[in-house]
Amino acid sequence: MATPAFEEIAETFEFLDDWEDRYRHVIELGRAMPPLDESFKVPALKVEGCASQVWLRPVPEGGVFDFQGESDAMIVRGLIAILHALYSGVPMAEVGAIDAHAELGRLGLNEHLSAQRSNGVRAMVERIRRVAASG
Repeated sequence: MATPAFEEIAETFEFLDDWEDRYRHVIELGRAMPPLDESFKVPALKVEGCASQVWLRPVPEGGVFDFQGESDAMIVRGLIAILHALYSGVPMAEVGAIDAHAELGRLGLNEHLSAQRSNGVRAMVERIRRVAASG
């Protein structure tokens, strides 16, 4: 089950008929995210397996998952914003039960991302699951 924030994104995507409009919306979601402080752009927080530079900083609080993230690519920054909407506020124990592939498929992202971008999203999801499982 997706979070209300993700459901809002899914509803917006339903109204956007054209993939270019959806692509622009993903970029806008990324632009709306607060930037990650430069001090957190370190190797330990970098996600390997992404074509662009990606950093995810977990900030779980009170048993719920949250994170900050950033990328040097605007579309990837938007994908981080979508993953943030999908996972932020979810109890740590439930993060692993979210089927990110299926949820992103609802947005039509699976068939519109390049193989490299899809691999990067998988790498980000795996990092999120690992952090939640260890937290």
